[in-house]
Amino acid sequence: MTKEEIEHLARLSRIALSPAETVSFQSEITSILDYVSVVNAMAADETPHAPTVPEHINIFRADEVTNEPGSNTEVLLAAMPETHGRFMKVKKILNQND
Repeated sequence: MTKEEIEHLARLSRIALSPAETVSFQSEITSILDYVSVVNAMAADETPHAPTVPEHINIFRADEVTNEPGSNTEVLLAAMPETHGRFMKVKKILNQND
């Protein structure tokens, strides 16, 4: 990729690049694109280069409760800095005006 193409990509991405970073990205992006073209060529080739993935088989198990409901509640509530009854009190993170 040319220096101008890198600068154009930086403008599109709204990233400010120094001249040194532009040169660095130029070589890095070129090597990445070269690697992608090799991968694409291998994917287009019909010969098996990679190990095959076995057919997926669903393995089902019974849903079982492994602990009594509420058995960890007291431990969790004790670790919280603030509680309200059986509930953990946390900061509001959503602004309803947005």
